[in-house]
Amino acid sequence: MIAEFGLAALWLAAALALLQLVGAFAGVRGTSPELAAVVRPAAVVQAVLTALAFLMLIWLFARTDLSVLLVAENSHSEKPMIFKLAGAWGNHEGSMLMWVAIMALSGGLIALIERRLPERTLLATLGAQAFVGLGFYAFLLFSSNPFTRLDPPAAEGAGLNPLLQDIGLAFHPPTLYLGYVGLSVAFSFAVGALLTRNVTPEFARVMRPWVLGAWIFLTLGITAGSYWAYYELGWGGWWFWDPVENASLMPWLAATALLHSASVLAARDALRTWTVMLGVVAFSMSMIGTFLVRSGILTSVHAFAVDPERGTFILALLAIYIGGALALFAARANTIAEGERFSPLSREGALVVNNVALSAILGVVLLGTLYPLLTEAFGVRVSVGPPYFNPVSAVFFLPMLLVLVVGPLLRWRRDSFSRVQRRVVFAVSVGLVVLFGVAVLARIAILPLLGMALAAAVAVAAFAPLRGRSLRRLPLPIWGMAIAHFGVAVALFGVACDSALTIEKLAAANVGDSVTVGPWQVTLDSVEPVAGPNWTALEGRMTAHYNGGEGHHIAPQARNFWAPPQETTESALLTRWNGQLYAVLGKEAKDGRWQVRLWWKPFVTWIWFGGVLIALGGFLALIGRVVGDLRQRERRRLIAQRHEVAP
Repeated sequence: MIAEFGLAALWLAAALALLQLVGAFAGVRGTSPELAAVVRPAAVVQAVLTALAFLMLIWLFARTDLSVLLVAENSHSEKPMIFKLAGAWGNHEGSMLMWVAIMALSGGLIALIERRLPERTLLATLGAQAFVGLGFYAFLLFSSNPFTRLDPPAAEGAGLNPLLQDIGLAFHPPTLYLGYVGLSVAFSFAVGALLTRNVTPEFARVMRPWVLGAWIFLTLGITAGSYWAYYELGWGGWWFWDPVENASLMPWLAATALLHSASVLAARDALRTWTVMLGVVAFSMSMIGTFLVRSGILTSVHAFAVDPERGTFILALLAIYIGGALALFAARANTIAEGERFSPLSREGALVVNNVALSAILGVVLLGTLYPLLTEAFGVRVSVGPPYFNPVSAVFFLPMLLVLVVGPLLRWRRDSFSRVQRRVVFAVSVGLVVLFGVAVLARIAILPLLGMALAAAVAVAAFAPLRGRSLRRLPLPIWGMAIAHFGVAVALFGVACDSALTIEKLAAANVGDSVTVGPWQVTLDSVEPVAGPNWTALEGRMTAHYNGGEGHHIAPQARNFWAPPQETTESALLTRWNGQLYAVLGKEAKDGRWQVRLWWKPFVTWIWFGGVLIALGGFLALIGRVVGDLRQRERRRLIAQRHEVAP
């Protein structure tokens, strides 16, 4: 009965979403206070029911209940428990239920804790959240029911895609979905503000933590996904501009622009319409990403569980939500005052440049992702990859980094360059030293060279705003900004080094042979059969010496899964502070030699270390904002108490 209870919970949650929408509509129009009063409770109970439905699906996977179609198609009794649980969201239906559950929980949390917005704006926001939720409930209940029974039950499950049977993929999708769905909250806030024409600094302060939270999870999700692709797919790359990779990058770019824009609105009451527009665009990118991944129109190593019919359903939802929001924006934008003016040489001016550059990069990625689909519709197949994305996005990315050196040093509203000149010159000088130093010592391409120089300049500039201030009294959001910008520099340095300095060696080796790659000498000691819980493998046992030093053992594997039958490559990584040795064991040739593929990748780990730093900076800023809001709320409460006590 667990599946039936889960389905019933979903239907009840959908009914409550409808009630929430109707109540919010009545509340905004002021026609029925009674109906408006049920909006908050409906949102909370809906969240509980949806979370319950998702927990029931996880329980079905944990028990390997093969009378449920989804479990039979995506699990197996011999899988390790962690991958049984991950199977609940490692498929189309389960991941969409996760999407709905996170969205409902977000709506419930807003209904429980949010007291700062005017009641009409909050009702409009919860109404928009219910409207978005209803579409996804309909999608689940009529097109992608995760609780469909199988009669008779299967004797054994088909198993989960072996590429997904990895600890990284057990946590990567939930992280990414928290980011995607968090942007639906920003979208609802934007729609609510448009409906009630309440685009104020307070609105931005309410929306900002939600955007920040979504942005943190997106950052972590993209970073984890990149590292998973790097070690699991066995081709030694960390980013290939794959359409599904782009599908997660586009919302992140829009969310980054939105985050900075919301900060300007919250602090200086400027960029009102731009902030609302970015709220719509950010969620639009999430929806486009979902459509690309689920529609079946893309061929990608990441595009699991695709279905053209259900893709059409998502396309219809996208047209309704995004088309409706853009129409609303067009109708209301001219009624929203733009807010305070500012000088181009100010922190607001720098953030505007940052926004424009991020939007341009977003346009570049969107065009490059959709262009092959458009040409294919006319019978022409084209491939768009790094030769397009790298130089074209760099045209906007590199100037944005230059602004990143100056922007955090500037004051709000108006400033002069002479005030920040010394610190800017110092950061730029460091970048120039790196530029000329690397150019003299190594022959590398111009883009990686510029990347290294800018990384050095940004790293120095990231902590420049802290100079002369008491570090103990520095607000957490300032620390967060510095660490996040430093993370950008670290990641950029890793990208530039990986692009310019990576060495690859493909060899056919007998047992006992040694292969040299960069500073490493790697010896193939033996190839042995090994077995795991649901796979067998050939394991290449190797000893690696760095510059003739101590030997380190590594063991890449070529695995064979039997449910479903599939071969995968398990790379072996040896990490040092200055890079990673990456080893892959290939096939055995007829003459008994083994294909061995080795990479020496200097400073490649800095890419993901930088991603974690960026997310850490966001987390510190979020903690600082939330604590600041709570203190402000407490101050208001105390002031209100004094006024009540005063005669």
